[in-house]
Amino acid sequence: MSELYLYPRWVRFWHWTNALLFILLMVSGASMHFNGVGWLLNFQVAITVHNTAGILLTIGWIGFIIGNLVSGNGRHYHVQLRGFFKRLITQSIYYGYGIFRNAPHPFHPSSEAKLNTLQQVTYIGVMYLLMPLLVLSGWAFLFSVYLPDTLLGIGSVWIVAMSHLTIAYLLVLFLLVHIYIITTGEKVLTNMRAMLTGWHRDTHQETEG
Repeated sequence: MSELYLYPRWVRFWHWTNALLFILLMVSGASMHFNGVGWLLNFQVAITVHNTAGILLTIGWIGFIIGNLVSGNGRHYHVQLRGFFKRLITQSIYYGYGIFRNAPHPFHPSSEAKLNTLQQVTYIGVMYLLMPLLVLSGWAFLFSVYLPDTLLGIGSVWIVAMSHLTIAYLLVLFLLVHIYIITTGEKVLTNMRAMLTGWHRDTHQETEG
């Protein structure tokens, strides 16, 4: 059994910090959205926690983008167009059917490519589309007093709020799928161990992004 060092220290630090901040944002966001539910945070506390976590998440996201540019980690997000749809379909069939039949994994990570095609598409959509939209809508919400009263005849604050909430729901859905995929390694905690130590066991199972 060989191991590959796929997750440098800065990626692991960013990953777990980002996870903690996202949990704080979910709890505080739910506390504001469902104000009055007993088990959630006090409304004023939730605002402080949400704003602070959002600012730190913004800094972390910027750090992630810069880190990918300067460290070489960004190469794992470069999608090869040749054979793209074939790889995407093969990977989707594996996740939807083959994984439940103990079929061999169609992708094996390497130091040059740690993400399969479906992971690449998903993470690009999350980190380069949904995250910046979440950040921008969050900052717009924070400084909503400077927004125009309406946009295209609709209240601008309502547009920002609904956009922020919708994106947040999509990211929560991604998180749930991400947690499930983590458990599909050789053992339930194999992939989590990789993101803790940096070393991925070279098996026929999935890696964590």
